[in-house]
Amino acid sequence: MNVHERKMLDILRQGREEFGVVAAKAEFEAEGTRTDELLRLLEIANKADVGLALKIGGCEAIRDLLEAKQFGVRYIIAPMVETPYALSKYIAAKEKVFPSPEQDDVTFLFNVETNTAFENIELMINLAANRPGCDGVVFGRVDFSGSLGLGRDGIEGEQVTAAGESVARLCRSRGLQFVVGGAISSDALPSLRRFNAVHLDRFETRKMVFQAAALGAKNLPKALRQAVHFELLWLLNKREYYGLMYKEDQARIHMLESRWQVLEKG
Repeated sequence: MNVHERKMLDILRQGREEFGVVAAKAEFEAEGTRTDELLRLLEIANKADVGLALKIGGCEAIRDLLEAKQFGVRYIIAPMVETPYALSKYIAAKEKVFPSPEQDDVTFLFNVETNTAFENIELMINLAANRPGCDGVVFGRVDFSGSLGLGRDGIEGEQVTAAGESVARLCRSRGLQFVVGGAISSDALPSLRRFNAVHLDRFETRKMVFQAAALGAKNLPKALRQAVHFELLWLLNKREYYGLMYKEDQARIHMLESRWQVLEKG
């Protein structure tokens, strides 16, 4: 492990021991995480004794589900599930890839992140609560606020928070998990506590997943700052990794370019 990765490992270990961090997080969807990047993050997560949460590329992303299974992902999240039909496709896909005994080791979640999804939420919650179904919902506040035309300024507003509370109540009534993501920082703590008063299992930053019990920790703002540091280290590590790949053939390229110029003139 390099210097960046060792610092990331220390942050994850401290997060697990002091703040209830249960997973690191990657995305095939918005981040476009490559397989080699995922393997590096997986190694760090394994050494820190936490799981890995993976947002796949869509409700029926079979190849993503196969990779998640191969790498032992703990949490799988399907994005942009807006209708009962889309949710049924996700359920069918995970049933195809994960035989029943293997599903005990994975938590299958779907994102509610648009107003369209919110309008269909009761039907989708009922479908998820049946068997086969899935385990719960991730309420994506950034995209949800955007879908309402509120932008990032509306994330902590009453409309978004009240909608999240409604989804939390439905999840509680049907025995489903409720997870919150999107712009999670110290500014989000009042909203998170409102969700927790209804029903909250976990909350997640871009790269780390916390148990809801972390809301009772005195130094939680420090943990959220560390989550930002973790993401920064991840991006720096990624930049240096691909930078080395870019530079590794530079000398050979220069030599061949010089030789080609001579050959072309001849």
